[in-house]
Amino acid sequence: MSFSSRGVKQVLLSVEQSEGVGAKVRRSIGRQELRNFDPFLMLDEFRAGRPAGFPDHPHRGFETVTYILPTSKGSFEHEDFCGHRGTIGPGDLQWMTAGRGILHSEMPLSDEISHGLQLWINLSAKDKMCPPEYQELRSEDVPKITKDGVTAIIIAGESLGTVSKIYTRTPTNYIHFIMEPNSRIEQRVPSEWAAFAYTVEGKVKFSAGNFIDAHSTVTFNPGGDGIIAETGDEPGNFVLISGKPIGEPVVQHGPFVMSTQKEIIEAINDYSQAKNGFENAQTWESEIAKKLNQG
Repeated sequence: MSFSSRGVKQVLLSVEQSEGVGAKVRRSIGRQELRNFDPFLMLDEFRAGRPAGFPDHPHRGFETVTYILPTSKGSFEHEDFCGHRGTIGPGDLQWMTAGRGILHSEMPLSDEISHGLQLWINLSAKDKMCPPEYQELRSEDVPKITKDGVTAIIIAGESLGTVSKIYTRTPTNYIHFIMEPNSRIEQRVPSEWAAFAYTVEGKVKFSAGNFIDAHSTVTFNPGGDGIIAETGDEPGNFVLISGKPIGEPVVQHGPFVMSTQKEIIEAINDYSQAKNGFENAQTWESEIAKKLNQG
């Protein structure tokens, strides 16, 4: 049976910029040309080692997916105002539903560079005020399968007959493909879903187009059976992310993403007044922030 591949719509190279405190990021979704790629709000490729990082900050109305690349030298420490604390190391995954409110910090454990990706996924209006929740998987628990020179690391959704353990409120597929030279993969994507790829290393071509350099975002036209990716004489790896559009208004004010301006004002007031999900916001400080302030 023939496989109908989506065509490439747009290719954009991401340039490194500063974010947080001294961290370096390459922004994919979320830059001016790719605002609100429904249902996705942002994708950053980040590199950070102490003392850089992302100190105490709030979120409301969406989910964050933090994936430390398997080749990363460093790890991240996460801590929030609900008492949740842990580390995210090479190959590990944290799927955080901020829902009605989270105040947290994300900081490297050492001066070794942590290299990873963080994706922001919007929530529908009915889910924006749900209780905060975490789904966390160590590298050995993230499903992986290798076939014909291609390894698929299945963060969410399904690939090569293997299904992720992650529950997605907003239906999402998120696959990291690591490809040997001269390999090829066909990945099915529902025809009505939004889909994009972000190239991490090497060169990859999609839908029989040109080879695309690392740190590039590739968006695809709708329709077809899915995406075809190929490598040439060198290896390459990329993430392919697709999701069902929500089709609702998006109003964003920094770390708050809601459906109306009124809800944004409510989020700002709730955070500043420590209520409606932000009850501990005025009294909590991460252990890392305490150490930095003492130092």
